[in-house]
Amino acid sequence: MNTALCIVPVAPIRKEPRHEAEITSQLLFGEAAELISNHGEWVELICTYDGYAGFCMRNQLTEVEPAIAMQDQVSLVNTWSGVMMVNEARMMVPFGSAVPGLISSETTWGSYRIRSSSKLVMEGAYVFDEENIRAIAFQFLNTPYLWGGRSVFGADCSGFVQVVMRFFGKHLPRDAAHQSLLGEDVGFLQEARCGDLAFFDNEEGKIIHVGLLLNDREILHAAGRVRIDTIDNAGIINRDTFQRTHQLRFVKRL
Repeated sequence: MNTALCIVPVAPIRKEPRHEAEITSQLLFGEAAELISNHGEWVELICTYDGYAGFCMRNQLTEVEPAIAMQDQVSLVNTWSGVMMVNEARMMVPFGSAVPGLISSETTWGSYRIRSSSKLVMEGAYVFDEENIRAIAFQFLNTPYLWGGRSVFGADCSGFVQVVMRFFGKHLPRDAAHQSLLGEDVGFLQEARCGDLAFFDNEEGKIIHVGLLLNDREILHAAGRVRIDTIDNAGIINRDTFQRTHQLRFVKRL
């Protein structure tokens, strides 16, 4: 299989190889994928970071040597919107974009020359404490909800959590249900601390939502937008409408 990197700020990953198909996830600039098969202007791929599969437009990717993409750690863009020079053309990329293979401030991906003028940090460089958790997670505050989204330009609940945790070297799968299988159980909400993940289910008991706890009373989550709401033992209460919106299932600590 060939290896490719995303060469646009955000590349949609779709359920089928057509523009009308559902967006199930995204690749951020510089994130890697394994190419499986060709479908005209589309390719089927598997995202290297989380194993998510789908279809992406071929011209939003550039093929590279596997050694460039298959790194244990990569540099991440550490500002809400970063600046990359791609073949001397300015490109704005979102917080959490990856820059694999970066030596000094320049690298080459296939036929593309990449130069970064943005603040970068190595994946996993941050200590997982309250100050850093808030600093990273609050970059997403007021980001609009977008099904399948993983960026500050638009994110869903699990995409938001996944990207935040990457800065701390905590590798999460893509969907809330799969994320809920990781970590240790926190017995009571009152024992929760900043950085714990709260999971919520529907009437059938299926995990459908995840949020990042700021403490045992507040949660940061993507619901309409990434927002801070109140949480209690029963679930989330919207601070604007005072309505209960999500039913708490359990809390996990990574």
